[in-house]
Amino acid sequence: MTTQTSVVHDLGTLAHRLSHPARTPCVCEPPQVLADRPDGTVVRSGTIVAKAHAADTDREALAARIALAAAPQLAGILLPPLPAPAPAAPTARPVTLWPLGAPVDPTDPGAAPWAEAADLLARLHRTKPPFPLPPMRGPAKAARAVARMRAVLRAGTTALPGVPAALSDDVTAPPRVPAVEPRDPAALSVLAGWRALPPWARGEVPVPAQRDGFLCHGDLHLGQLVRHPAPDGPWLLIDMDDAGVGDPAWDLGRPAAWYAAGLLAPEDWSVFLDAYRSAGGPAVPADGDPWPALDVPARALTVQTAAVALAKCAAEQRDPDEHEQLMIESCARIATLPPELATGPAS
Repeated sequence: MTTQTSVVHDLGTLAHRLSHPARTPCVCEPPQVLADRPDGTVVRSGTIVAKAHAADTDREALAARIALAAAPQLAGILLPPLPAPAPAAPTARPVTLWPLGAPVDPTDPGAAPWAEAADLLARLHRTKPPFPLPPMRGPAKAARAVARMRAVLRAGTTALPGVPAALSDDVTAPPRVPAVEPRDPAALSVLAGWRALPPWARGEVPVPAQRDGFLCHGDLHLGQLVRHPAPDGPWLLIDMDDAGVGDPAWDLGRPAAWYAAGLLAPEDWSVFLDAYRSAGGPAVPADGDPWPALDVPARALTVQTAAVALAKCAAEQRDPDEHEQLMIESCARIATLPPELATGPAS
């Protein structure tokens, strides 16, 4: 049994034990693997979801983020964790437990909960941090995506030496080989877009004080929402691995990037932005042009998405698909823009 297979087996056993009544006949379905990457292996059994986080996770920071999800102030915004039994011995990867929720249906774009996502974000951003938290990991995650793209393209193989191809989209893992500038024109566009960003958006310096200090999710997309209780409970935000304090505009950056690239319909963007403003979200002004506040996060997340896409394409030995190509082309436009548009404080 490989190490990764063992992790999946152990998570399934744990989730089954907690969801299955003791001393009753077992008619449960086998545990279901929802995700299996070194940065996050997720297994479901019954109504319990068990997640093994990356081996190099900062455990103190993760504990603070899990405590945030359980904080009473965030009830109705974040999916709360379940109590996890203490392991008999130290584990290579920290494990958290969660109740099962119903995710967004990827086959029904018209039902995407853009207004609900925006309302949850606004409520999150308006909540005062209940205790000290680490910085939101958005800029650091973008930097790692670019570093991994460089490393994969430099390696010139289907995967990094000694690293399975599944790691190609693991933007939390550091690169395993020295990074040099690739010669691929698409990668050069991504790197040019990256260099056009201000240092704070590349994770090189702290977030400017006027943009900092807000509770942030750190990795907002529609896959980070579930209905709980399933199947038709209220929408809640999940996956707190990147949460912390920072610039709330970062959480709006991915939808803004998709809209700017033509991947998100204007009407969906309007629904999202209007709902966020109606809920008093502090990331953008209550009216007027939102782009001075959203410009940098949208650009950074465009670059991150394009970098992940190119790493995956190299690992899978294929050309970018239509959506990936749109994000790569957006990087070329980003490279021509000034580092940062003038913006007032988020308040």
